[in-house]
Amino acid sequence: MTTPRPRERVVLAQRRGARRVRTRVEVVEQTEIGEAFIRGLMRAQLGLALRLAGATALLLGALPLLFALIDPLSRITVAGIALPWVILGVAVYPMLLGACWVYNRLADRNEQEFAELIDD
Repeated sequence: MTTPRPRERVVLAQRRGARRVRTRVEVVEQTEIGEAFIRGLMRAQLGLALRLAGATALLLGALPLLFALIDPLSRITVAGIALPWVILGVAVYPMLLGACWVYNRLADRNEQEFAELIDD
């Protein structure tokens, strides 16, 4: 009885970057495809900025309306200052900082997805 030969891997053709998409080169050289990628990133960043700005403006615009509709809130004082002035003058800034933090996180995520897209 003969001993079986060890298995051998047969490769019919070497892959030499079979049809590599040159997206990074397209972006750097500013071809039509590269410009389309950049426009997509800019559109995503603009959409994010507009949505977040709208939500922030809606929230800030709702505060005076809230104080106008709920009269007892307008009469509350904190350290001799009316509550609406305290909220609009002091408490708004942490909310704006939070909106900035959220925007930075989401904008970084958009850019990371763009970088992954052109690296593939």
